[in-house]
Amino acid sequence: MNELKSKITANIIIAVIAAVAVIAAAVILVNGVAAIKSGNNGIIVTGSAKQQITSDLIVWTGNFSAKSSALQEAYTRLESDKSKVMKYLVDHGVPEDKIVFSSINTYTHYIILPNGQYTSDIDFYELNQTVTISSEEIDKITDISRNVTELLNEGIQFQSDPPQYMYTKIADMKVTMLAEATKDAKKRAEMIAENAGNKLGRLTYADMGVIQITPLYSNEVSDYGMNDTYSLEKEITAIVHCQFEIK
Repeated sequence: MNELKSKITANIIIAVIAAVAVIAAAVILVNGVAAIKSGNNGIIVTGSAKQQITSDLIVWTGNFSAKSSALQEAYTRLESDKSKVMKYLVDHGVPEDKIVFSSINTYTHYIILPNGQYTSDIDFYELNQTVTISSEEIDKITDISRNVTELLNEGIQFQSDPPQYMYTKIADMKVTMLAEATKDAKKRAEMIAENAGNKLGRLTYADMGVIQITPLYSNEVSDYGMNDTYSLEKEITAIVHCQFEIK
């Protein structure tokens, strides 16, 4: 008899627990639906647009230097080297008005003792100057940047920096790309709304993401945007975030 009572009691407890669970689940479901219905009735999507571009401007910089224990001698040598650099560039088809020389930087090097201590005695002077070319003749200046170290054969201490490739119409393209990215965002929102059995309403908010200018076929991105200047062929990507009403 006691065993029978225990089984009955256990069954009652299990039934009560099951009932409570069902009620709790119903409450959660109802509350969840209510929260969805009372929330912001909109959808937020991200749209993007990509386009390949070819740089239309090259900026190249090289530098050369002269050293001597006498400052005047170092200056005279640098001026001679400057004339040779100018002649080399002009002979290779660069107009003089495209060639820009910087001011001269002067560095004083002091004698260092064997123990590493610096002295106040001058060892030599080093004078440095840069030359910069900005041009639309990309192929020509690219070749010069690669071959200009031929000046080393004339005793000129010349170093060539990697050229930078720019796209001068980037400002106008950004406007077009953002418009395309916004259209893409709207298409995405319409697809989501239709699949959910709703219709897309008006645009209520939009903000522009960062512009990514990357080498062609690159997957690199940055939260602050990228502006690749070392690739001739590039890809520009525009991002927008849009919020639409849902009807």
